[in-house]
Amino acid sequence: MAAEQKTVAFHKPAGKKVELSDHEREEIDTWLARYPDDQKRSAVLAALRAVQHEDGYLSTEKMDAVAEYLDLPPIAVYEVGSFYSMYSLEPVGKHTIMVCNNISCMLRGSDKIIEHLENRLGIKLGESTPDGKFYLKQEEECLAACCGAPMMQVDHVYYENLTPEKVDEILDGLEK
Repeated sequence: MAAEQKTVAFHKPAGKKVELSDHEREEIDTWLARYPDDQKRSAVLAALRAVQHEDGYLSTEKMDAVAEYLDLPPIAVYEVGSFYSMYSLEPVGKHTIMVCNNISCMLRGSDKIIEHLENRLGIKLGESTPDGKFYLKQEEECLAACCGAPMMQVDHVYYENLTPEKVDEILDGLEK
């Protein structure tokens, strides 16, 4: 069975230019300081993470702003934004939930955790709740926390040794 290829179209509304916030520029500058001046491309991952953290997803306009700030062609930023599963190119829920489904997590019940999340939130993988609070991202192959399986990541924070009860506690804390 051939792997399904995802096609991404980048639409540029005429005349719509978006600027990076002060916070986004500060975050990007922190990363730029780690690299030689002629290696700005090295900061693309961190720059996109900063933008996504502030906006919840990567719009074409924000990726254009990152490209301009890093003095790169827009395609160099689009390639990164559309390749890595950690980036969302469309608006999603405020809190992004990712459940690892690699072998360690699967053997320790990640399927039950996913089922519990779907039932609790009333959505399926890849969907956001109607109120926009939660996004249950498609299954993640590995989140590199095998010793704490099953695990999930919520807004870049790891939660390990999950049970349905622990998941409920985590979600209850986010809803406040």
